[in-house]
Amino acid sequence: MKNTIKLVSVLVVIIIVSVTSLITQHNKQSKSNDVVKEKSDQEKAEELAEKMKPKIEECLRKEDIHHFIKTITFKKRVTIDPMGYIVIRGYINDEPEKYEFSGSLKYRTKEIGSMSYSYELSIRFRDWEKYKDEPELKENFLKNLSKKEREQYLKDIGEKE
Repeated sequence: MKNTIKLVSVLVVIIIVSVTSLITQHNKQSKSNDVVKEKSDQEKAEELAEKMKPKIEECLRKEDIHHFIKTITFKKRVTIDPMGYIVIRGYINDEPEKYEFSGSLKYRTKEIGSMSYSYELSIRFRDWEKYKDEPELKENFLKNLSKKEREQYLKDIGEKE
């Protein structure tokens, strides 16, 4: 009787260890599959970003009514935001701190969802002709700039050589 109890106890322990081992193995396998899936999503995002770069350049040049853009540089890192948009970032004229932009791409429709620009870049795209009835707006804006910034801004928008 004692031997039977010992044998059953040993079998129960072996079964528990085996089941625990199988569950652990299964969890490790699941996690590795998730990592592979994330990587493939990132690869897909990078492929789409590469295909969409010419469209983003076209969009930037369309906004550049003063022909300020000389070079467009895209950053290497492409991200997927929580809403599922693929975000590609870059900068203009070799000045990443000053003239940044980002584009949100829609994966399903393969189009640009939105574009955003740093303040410095957005004012280079400003069309002062829209405010020709209110010239004081431009004057007030220019007064807020230092002499050096004002000269550079006017040069950038093609009003000064």
